[in-house]
Amino acid sequence: MRLWSLHSCCLEAKGLVALRREGLLAQAVLKKQTMGYKNHPQLIRFKENKNAVHVINQYLWFVHQESKRRGYKFDSTKLDPKKKCGKIIVSSGQIDYEFKHLSRKLKSRCPAQYKINKKMKTILPHPIFKIVAGGIEPWEIINGK
Repeated sequence: MRLWSLHSCCLEAKGLVALRREGLLAQAVLKKQTMGYKNHPQLIRFKENKNAVHVINQYLWFVHQESKRRGYKFDSTKLDPKKKCGKIIVSSGQIDYEFKHLSRKLKSRCPAQYKINKKMKTILPHPIFKIVAGGIEPWEIINGK
């Protein structure tokens, strides 16, 4: 499971579809509708929020908005974005790590998106995140570690 801190515009089609699927799984976990993945590290920052279900709904709503921008027909009936939530803090080190991690994947998986991302002057976070100075988040599983 990867719930990117990056804006979903950074993802290629396959990545956006996977993010939606994994976000819906995270939503089910936070609603206690499934027993799997309940201790997954990617969920920690959502679970730490007292309004975790609202936060994941907002997260998924922005993913849905990106899908609409691209002309996809994702079903929005599983989303309830009515209750707004505040921003979640994410460190600049985490954003940098994820962008490099995504770039490695895209270089071979989708060179066109890789080139688009390389031209970005600023790495865009997912809209529910506020970037603060810091290193990689403690919950991140670093490749090769």
